[in-house]
Amino acid sequence: MDITQLFDEEDRAVSPVIGVILMVAITVILAAVIGSFVLGLGNSLQSTAPTANFQFEYETVAGNNTVTATHTGGDSIPESQLNLTAGTNTTESWSDDPVTAGVSAQVNYSTGDTVRVIWSSEDGGTTQTLAAEETPN
Repeated sequence: MDITQLFDEEDRAVSPVIGVILMVAITVILAAVIGSFVLGLGNSLQSTAPTANFQFEYETVAGNNTVTATHTGGDSIPESQLNLTAGTNTTESWSDDPVTAGVSAQVNYSTGDTVRVIWSSEDGGTTQTLAAEETPN
């Protein structure tokens, strides 16, 4: 049996073509990954908001409306990264640091305000509302 008969002239070019396609694909993938980190897109992946649940309790004493937000479960969050707001009123003071289940904060509110627990990333570049609720009338 002649070994040259096993390979046709057309079959010899298949392997180099596949090799070139694979090299181009790897180059494109590497360029995309390196480009995303050079442009700063890789840093935004590290600033994901925590997952946490909050419960709101409203109280009126002598005409003073206050709302208490209590962390009821989820991720532990540094106190410096959380704000409790109601309208224009804001508090950054929570009863313990880090904020975990059972930790709470209070803020004054007016009727019609929206109460929000707002998380900020360490560098302040990203914020997200973790919980929000309209105050009672």
